[in-house]
Amino acid sequence: MISTVQVPDFQQAMASFPGGVTAVTTNSVDGPIGIIATAVCSVSAEPPSILVCVHKSASVHDAILDAGYFAVNLLSTRHRELVARFQRQRGAERFEPHLWAPLKTGAPTLAGATLTLDCTLLDTHDGYSHTIIVGAVSATRIHHTADAGCLLWHDRTFALSSPLAA
Repeated sequence: MISTVQVPDFQQAMASFPGGVTAVTTNSVDGPIGIIATAVCSVSAEPPSILVCVHKSASVHDAILDAGYFAVNLLSTRHRELVARFQRQRGAERFEPHLWAPLKTGAPTLAGATLTLDCTLLDTHDGYSHTIIVGAVSATRIHHTADAGCLLWHDRTFALSSPLAA
């Protein structure tokens, strides 16, 4: 027998999965645009590719499809104010120019992000309320800092990634 899962129950279950907090960015006709997202994962190492799941009503959705490129910026614990800025403001107002610069594709990338994946749009798939966007990784930038860990979202709050002692 297949049980029917209620949306709130599913959402609570998914909140139990920790996810890295990222800023997914691209450019639109009005300037840089982006969202904070956790639905990001690798697809393949050969060729290097990732996927991001973006709600079809999100401001960045059509901009990624139109531009043909995007960046995924993995945030550190230092970037909680940036997340708040993305929540408070819209469009290009989210971007402080001195913090963002393009790598290879032209997508805005965050200076000091733990990891940046600069991607060209490879494919899309229907994911019901979301579009599954597959990107070929064109460039990477890794910024290790000893005093800041990867920012996680877990149980509807921020969490810190930290290595376990051996």
